[in-house]
Amino acid sequence: MSGSYWSQVQARGLAVPSDRPLDDLTAELTRMLGSPDPALRDGTAYPTLATWVDRGVYDDLLAGLGDGMAAGLRVGVGETDTDTVFRRSFSVLVLAECIARDNGRPLLPGGKILDWGDRVATWLLRERDLRGFVPGKGWAHAVAHGADALGTLALSPHVYTPELTVVLDVIADRVLLPVDRLFTAGEPDRLALATMKVLHRNLVPLRVLEPWIARLAAAAGTQGSYDDRDPYLVGGNAQAFLRALYLQLAMGPKPPEHRTDLLLVLVDALKATNPHYLGTTPE
Repeated sequence: MSGSYWSQVQARGLAVPSDRPLDDLTAELTRMLGSPDPALRDGTAYPTLATWVDRGVYDDLLAGLGDGMAAGLRVGVGETDTDTVFRRSFSVLVLAECIARDNGRPLLPGGKILDWGDRVATWLLRERDLRGFVPGKGWAHAVAHGADALGTLALSPHVYTPELTVVLDVIADRVLLPVDRLFTAGEPDRLALATMKVLHRNLVPLRVLEPWIARLAAAAGTQGSYDDRDPYLVGGNAQAFLRALYLQLAMGPKPPEHRTDLLLVLVDALKATNPHYLGTTPE
């Protein structure tokens, strides 16, 4: 359909059109999620699908819609600097909307939510296109959108301590993966926010959280050799993540149960990995 059709839909407050079957509308919007045109993808397809999920349009079809979005995570995965990233990155946002809908009112069995969580985690750790904003095409932001989905998953009533621990491990694994470019478009903040949603469940014990932070700190204090690669590529993402987590934990509302202890652990980690700036004896 033409862009004017969807402009009219938006002008009517995103009411579901009655002149076409919902299946056809959904299929078209799903294709638009992969468009390199941000007006179609970010300005039309995603907000329309998200609004319809939130309004309950898909309540009887939620499992199928979520499965379709999960399938979108496999499209071109492993590619870099290609337009397939848009389908993956925006599919995971809609999948997160499906999970959020179930969070608010139980519609799906726990096994379905956990299956989606596995698919999100698998995709996020395989994703190699780390671009944030793509000139002329808008936001790719795959890691940030994946972090948002993990944060939504962490709020699911189907998710308890074992699954929350896995979410933390996935976040750490993503932060520690080798990269050719550092996160520079807010990804550490979004990953830290997902972590905060895990912490606010108050289900993961400190004996799990402390070594998890220590693992990240070990990488954050590491630099590569000075050859043809930026030495900060080795530990830069871990360093940025720890700083973002400290900031959110220190200044965010509604402190989680282990806030004080975790702040002390994070302070020690940041001091150890930033001796030139935070050392006890100034040079």
